[in-house]
Amino acid sequence: MRVDLHNHTSLCNHASGSIEDYIKKAIELKINIYGFSDHAPMNFDKKYRMSILQSKIYEKNILEMKKKYANKIKILLAYEVDYLHPYILDEILQSKVDYLIGSVHFLRNKNSIWGFDNPKFIGVYKSKNIDDIWQEYFDAIEHMAKNNIFDIVGHLDLIKVFNFLPKKDIKLIALKALKAIKKSNMVLEINTAGLRKPINETYPSKDILELAFDLNINITFSSDAHCIEDIGYKYEDTIIMAKKIGFTKCAIFENRDIVLYEF
Repeated sequence: MRVDLHNHTSLCNHASGSIEDYIKKAIELKINIYGFSDHAPMNFDKKYRMSILQSKIYEKNILEMKKKYANKIKILLAYEVDYLHPYILDEILQSKVDYLIGSVHFLRNKNSIWGFDNPKFIGVYKSKNIDDIWQEYFDAIEHMAKNNIFDIVGHLDLIKVFNFLPKKDIKLIALKALKAIKKSNMVLEINTAGLRKPINETYPSKDILELAFDLNINITFSSDAHCIEDIGYKYEDTIIMAKKIGFTKCAIFENRDIVLYEF
């Protein structure tokens, strides 16, 4: 069973390719279950996401394609939602989707909000203590998990994207967040987008995935595709890594209910 649950559309304004072309590529790659989880609307950082009006178009388009290709592939409808108060929209949290991915892309920086994975703001890493940055990030992940509003944790250790690594043991920094994820019954995605970034490893790292396995946290797979070429990126390598750690099942969601498949 091949699963890829985190993928975008051109409505986010930083992805290319049509929805149908993504689906055709997924079928070509023999992906069985393919999820669209584009950036959800919110009243912040509007340049990199659809509007609330466009969300209805997005949902309609995905559901039409789901029906059209029902005999060839299972298509799932979702959103990737930024965990950033007070900007999360109730309309999205209450939307009729298969799952919601909760992601942290922003941290508070004095009196401003810092988009830490945006290359434009990379200089902030050098202006603060790196251990503090990592702790702030995983504190945000922990708080997100405790809210019990999402199904999947998006790219868990995204804070490493530019290869600014802490001096403290990463597993110690992440432990409380992982325990909160387990308690909330959230799923970790193994996201291969990190292999296309300066850090050049999956989100999360093998070390964190080993800790997640010990905590009996479920996983799923995603390529975080923003273009056709990203779909199924390094999928086989990722499967091999997951199996070596000990994982045998991956999760999907239908109507917000979890289903586990062997891979």
